[in-house]
Amino acid sequence: MTVLLSIGGQDCPAQNNKLYTRFDPVTGDVASVSAAATEEDVNLAVQAAHKAFNEWSVSSPAVRRSLLNKAADIMESKLSLFVDAMMKETGATEVWAGFNVKLALDVLRESASLTTQIGGEVIPSNKPGILSLSVRKAKGVCLAIAPWNAPIILGTRAIAMPIACGNTVILKSAELCPQTQRLIIDCFLEAGFPKGVINVLSNDPKDAADVVKALIEAPEVRHVNFTGSSPVGRIIGGLAGANLKPALLELGGKAPLVVLSDANIEGAVNAAIFGSFMNQGQICMSTERLIVDEKIADEFIEKLVKRAAQLTWGNPRDKVALGALVNPESGEKMHTLINDAVAKGATLVCGGESDGALFSPTLLDGVNETMRIFNEESFGPVKSIIRVNGDEEAIRIANDTEYGLSAAVFSQDINRALACANAIESGICHINGATVSDEPQIPFGGVGDSGYGRFGGQAGIAEFTDVRWITIENPEQHYPL
Repeated sequence: MTVLLSIGGQDCPAQNNKLYTRFDPVTGDVASVSAAATEEDVNLAVQAAHKAFNEWSVSSPAVRRSLLNKAADIMESKLSLFVDAMMKETGATEVWAGFNVKLALDVLRESASLTTQIGGEVIPSNKPGILSLSVRKAKGVCLAIAPWNAPIILGTRAIAMPIACGNTVILKSAELCPQTQRLIIDCFLEAGFPKGVINVLSNDPKDAADVVKALIEAPEVRHVNFTGSSPVGRIIGGLAGANLKPALLELGGKAPLVVLSDANIEGAVNAAIFGSFMNQGQICMSTERLIVDEKIADEFIEKLVKRAAQLTWGNPRDKVALGALVNPESGEKMHTLINDAVAKGATLVCGGESDGALFSPTLLDGVNETMRIFNEESFGPVKSIIRVNGDEEAIRIANDTEYGLSAAVFSQDINRALACANAIESGICHINGATVSDEPQIPFGGVGDSGYGRFGGQAGIAEFTDVRWITIENPEQHYPL
């Protein structure tokens, strides 16, 4: 069945009837066939969202809350459909796909609860007898661009809070999982959201630049949120800036897990295994650099390698720990990074095996700044171990990156851990926890090449509303002229 566009509450093909086929990265079979939107479809979606905004923006919090909660209930009932689509399109394991649905449900219900938290304040005025207020108002049509790696979580996050704030939304789904993200929109439509409040466009990758440009340049689009790679984020941010539109950019990462000399080694290994290899390392918060004090490095690495070697990997339908990379080309990239590091002195202590898009959990010891993997985001299950001498060097290495999304520090001395965490330049830092962690109520985002702006909770309200100043004044007041 063809995955259709949804514009103004109606399913429709692309205006030129063009289709795009996505193939299963493991089997090579057709995973989905979707409508490939054109600029004409963009115009139709923009007009539908713009037309719906006036009524939706003044809808009551109770209405928005009820519909968001209903969408969550419907999503929960479609668990098996989401899991099947995500496994076929992205090669994800059943565990990761199921977790995607669970956290997306939390995002929807948290957004529903925040509909009554979109407030303002009374501001003291220098004029006597004046009531001076700040109020938050919905921005208008919001463009949401979501990625493939956590498609249900991030697709839902991209649209739930904007809608809760009274905006209308156009979701440009990821080319690698259009069916998975179309299912999200189906939940909203079945919940009874008014026509045009939520729209979705899928597209051929070859047309992505033109479709995105047309969406951002449309005068009716007033805000952009994008989750994806830093190179593409620069393009999105540049287009938004050129059109004087605010953008929320959640981009790549090179997350360090710093293991200080007094760390609980078993705990650090647990966090490293989860943070490094969940979803094959294809998470923006994935642990990319294991920075370990040399006093405990041998013991830590021995235990880490033992655990990593026990992780099963292969076809996600076989209930393995690690499923597929998003395509075979990603596997080729992993080998390129490994070969470069080994040629420059690193030691392959675990893994390095592959079969197309399937890749084993891999660890490289002795990584240094001469190697590509020291700086490049691997976005896969190949991880660097960097030995350091003391806290100061650990912090320096942790900050030796242009990225700044997530980080973690392990130490049994809380003051020492806090000092290290405060010195690391990142939007998120966990003490004695994994780099991979997310909750819908927290301010989520990074610094540097990891982007700017925050999803989640009150920070999300600030992103998706404009602050207005309103006064109620005495009509008989005196003016100097």
